[in-house]
Amino acid sequence: MQVTRLRVYPVKSFAGRDVTSAVVRPWGLEGDRRWGVVEPDGTPVTARERNALLGLTAEPLADGGLLLAGPGDAEPLRVDPPFGAAPIPVGHSRQREALPAGDEADAWLSERMRMPLRLVWQPDPLQRPVNPTHGGLTGEGLSLADAGPLLLASESSLAQLNAWTPDDVPPLDVVRFRPNVVVDGDEPFAEDSWRRVRIGGVRFRFGEVCDRCVMTTIDPDTLARGKEPIRTLATHRKWDGATWFGVRLIPELDGDAGARIAVGDEVTAD
Repeated sequence: MQVTRLRVYPVKSFAGRDVTSAVVRPWGLEGDRRWGVVEPDGTPVTARERNALLGLTAEPLADGGLLLAGPGDAEPLRVDPPFGAAPIPVGHSRQREALPAGDEADAWLSERMRMPLRLVWQPDPLQRPVNPTHGGLTGEGLSLADAGPLLLASESSLAQLNAWTPDDVPPLDVVRFRPNVVVDGDEPFAEDSWRRVRIGGVRFRFGEVCDRCVMTTIDPDTLARGKEPIRTLATHRKWDGATWFGVRLIPELDGDAGARIAVGDEVTAD
């Protein structure tokens, strides 16, 4: 197997970006989901509730900042990491505080989403532990991703899902599942049983199979919501009251320095 695609999501629930390589940190890929959107009282807001977030883009910068853009914007807005800002309370699970990006970023976001919102930054992902119920061990940290540092999806599993889907439904793109790593695959859904994965020279531990939510039913191009893939997954991949696609992985690194993975890297699993 090999890596066929790598994606990062600089702002949680914004559109993702393809990259040719990425540095793996203990909490996930560098530049992935260190920023999030909250209401003025700190309540998290995601594309589950506000589909239009998926139409916004964020380009990560080398210093940790962002270039934000929305449909029709003539120029992107630069946002710097808010070092030194006073923390504000947020409602992300196991993340009690974050740093506000500032008035300009908040106004930009609020105008495009037509509701008062704030952009926040997670200064230290090691302070947000991976929940043991999602495969975490003591000392393992997490970005603002839902439950695990990386999500891996398989092209062979997607091909099987598309074969199960009714003929009148266009083939689903893997982008709907918001993976970080896409591999060309083994047998469909073989990843469910993997316990260790090596991508290039980086080792990962299996965390769990990923339960899927309504965000997968939003078309990433039109932002319209439909019934797939949840309807088909409910027929073929439902247990414990949820539907399942892809697996969450936890990096096993020697220290925090990070290691790089790239499209084309060999993938081995057992």
